[in-house]
Amino acid sequence: MKKIFIYPPNSLILGDLVERFGHKPLMLNNVVGKKVRTPEIDSPPMNMTDEDPKKGLRYAAIEVPSGVRGRMSLIGPLIEEADAAIIMDEAPIAFGCIGCARTNELTKYLIRRRRIPKLNLIYPKNEEEAKVVVQKIAKFLEELE
Repeated sequence: MKKIFIYPPNSLILGDLVERFGHKPLMLNNVVGKKVRTPEIDSPPMNMTDEDPKKGLRYAAIEVPSGVRGRMSLIGPLIEEADAAIIMDEAPIAFGCIGCARTNELTKYLIRRRRIPKLNLIYPKNEEEAKVVVQKIAKFLEELE
């Protein structure tokens, strides 16, 4: 079983596909879920500690907006942990947007820099394209074994 970083990092659809093919999806949802359920963190609604933005400095310079650093404090470790990545471009917001163009650019850059196997896809526009996308994902994940 490989650890697969998915982009957008909160896409339940990609996460489900990765799990169905026997791998572990590295998703923002899982990280945020742990923070929400951790009793020691008492800063709703963000559930971030004072240390989280500092962790983000590893991935983004101090001049970068704090929101980007905060997001990267969660996303960066997932990218470092990944054995491979699936990147879905041109997806609609409902597919898994994280709402920050700079974070999106930085995330893709860090994935490229890692030089791990990656599958780049364009969001399908119809059912036939969707079937092809699923086939490509299945083939990519099988070849990782």
